[in-house]
Amino acid sequence: MKAFVHQAGKLQLSHITEPPLNDDEVVVSLKVSGLNRRDLYISDRRGHQKESLVLGSDGAGIVTAVGDQVTNISMGDEVIINPALRWYTKSAAPPKDFEILGLPDHGTFAEKIVINAAQLEKKPEHLSWDEAGVLGLSGLTGYRAMFTRGQLQKGETVFIPGASSGVATFLIMFAKKVGARVIVTSRSETKRQQALELGADVAIDTIGDWQAQLKDETIDLVIESVGAATFNRSLSLLKQGGKIVVFGATTEDVVTLNLRDFFYGQYDLLGTTMGSQDEFREMLSLVKKHEIRPVIDQVYSLSEIETAFTRLQESTQFGKVAIQIDR
Repeated sequence: MKAFVHQAGKLQLSHITEPPLNDDEVVVSLKVSGLNRRDLYISDRRGHQKESLVLGSDGAGIVTAVGDQVTNISMGDEVIINPALRWYTKSAAPPKDFEILGLPDHGTFAEKIVINAAQLEKKPEHLSWDEAGVLGLSGLTGYRAMFTRGQLQKGETVFIPGASSGVATFLIMFAKKVGARVIVTSRSETKRQQALELGADVAIDTIGDWQAQLKDETIDLVIESVGAATFNRSLSLLKQGGKIVVFGATTEDVVTLNLRDFFYGQYDLLGTTMGSQDEFREMLSLVKKHEIRPVIDQVYSLSEIETAFTRLQESTQFGKVAIQIDR
């Protein structure tokens, strides 16, 4: 089958042998996969390993084969993949054997994937294949950050530095659906306008004077993923006793923290990564209840995937980049 792989330090389209099907697994013929920033870092993490690895964490498709012990999935089912492997129940932290699909296991940038049936959920009917294919990783990450860790409530205000990432667009939509106020930042005037159109209440310039522009706001929750470039500025906006949840660091990941200011402020600093099967299902319920649709920035074919990588590397996207497998 055709796949986009990392092998011997290189990323390339290749033909690989379809893995054998175990009794607790299914074969999914993939329609669409989603590109994530995580995929950009695989080369650095694997170095020059000789064995090929299919990249990709997100995906949706149709079940075309079922193992003998599988009871929750049937031939012909339209499914979405939960990329958080072996994390089933909601907990403070993932289990020791937790991993994310696409490293070290083969991922979704391929015509087919063989995967444990426990990782599959029925595709929400209101979603197109493009939308379903990009939902998993970013939707789950945003859901756990905002609701499990951040405990966002109706009437509260959440501040999200960086308005254009896939996770950020989900955060905006999720927060508005539960009745929260949303403030975002972006360097791009175009992206600020897109965030407002998506539902954000306020969108300010990342390089502006946040304190002056938001002096009349009460920030209950900050969700940070930028890193050192914004962390302390974000923290300075937070009300005393507020929460700051961190799920990534696209800039420098080491920050200097004034501990005296922090403990006097009575702040809660919370880390998060991905989420459990429980949270994946809760996220899907929220998406279905409110008919939330992922924001699709661009759609590429599998043969155009290197162009898709370049778009994500340059951070020019607003929302998710989709890879159509069977175009």
